[in-house]
Order: sequence, then C-alpha cells, then structure tokens
Amino acid sequence: MSKHSLVRTKIFENTQSLQAQLELWRQNQKKIVFTNGCFDILHRGHVDYLAKAADLGDVLIIGVNTDQSVSTIKGAHRPIQDQESRMQILASLAFVDAVILFGEATPYELIKLVQPDVLVKGSDYQAQNIVGYDIVSAKGGEIKTLDFIPGYSTSAIEAKIKAN
Repeated sequence: MSKHSLVRTKIFENTQSLQAQLELWRQNQKKIVFTNGCFDILHRGHVDYLAKAADLGDVLIIGVNTDQSVSTIKGAHRPIQDQESRMQILASLAFVDAVILFGEATPYELIKLVQPDVLVKGSDYQAQNIVGYDIVSAKGGEIKTLDFIPGYSTSAIEAKIKAN
C-alpha cells in the first residue's frame, strides 16, 4: 500500500465505517484512546499532546471539528485550514490511527459511538468537566488530562503573524 493510500485509510468519512473498524480493534483487544479538537494549524504543541495521548493505548482516534464548528468556537476568521486539510495532516502522523469529523457543539455522540478506554483532553480541563466523562467512567475507562507545551497554540501563532 502506498503511503498516500495509508493516510487515506485513517480518514473515516462516516460513523458506520468507523464502527466497523472499532469492532475489529475490539476483537483484537486494542486499548482505544480518543481525543478531539480543531487542530487548525498543526504545531509542536499538538504533536506533543497527540503523541502523549497515543502512548496511553494501542489506537488513537481523533474527533476533528468541522469548519462550521471551528468558526462557531473560534470566530469567523477561523479555521485557517479547511477540514479536509486538517484531517489529512493529522492522518499523516504515524501514531494516529483514525480521524473523523464531528459538527455538533461537542463530541458527545461520537464518544458514545467510540466508547473509548481512555478519554484525553488538555490539562486546562478538569476531568469531571470533560465531555464524555460520564460515558467513559461508567464503563470503567480512564479520563486523562495532559499538559500543553507553554507558548504553542494556533492563537499564539496567529498573534505572532499579526504582530509582524
């Protein structure tokens, strides 16, 4: 399989195709990790966070906000990169196993579908306030928060560009 094809296999167009892959991973006793975000301009902070999340299990699934939901959350000037670009860039990371879009205000329904063994967000969240905490904790899963590298964010990059 070509490297390009490999990247494309990590991008799930719908929940049905992801559900089929989840069944295979579960049959093979894989520990599934889930996180989500906008990932507008992939930077060192994102890579560090995602690599650490991937280390918490066997499979890393990333829920990616649609362009519309990014605009709602971050403002009309965002996203900087369209959803297809953001998904392809994330899928190109060796430690990422699946990326899928979600357009709802939160990834709650996606988390309900995935039923991750580990739910990961940044340490700017308290575990009990993370969307999906109830789903993952009810099944005996783990909720983990990871520290960010200070100074690395899309907003900081955007501010730096505007300052120049």
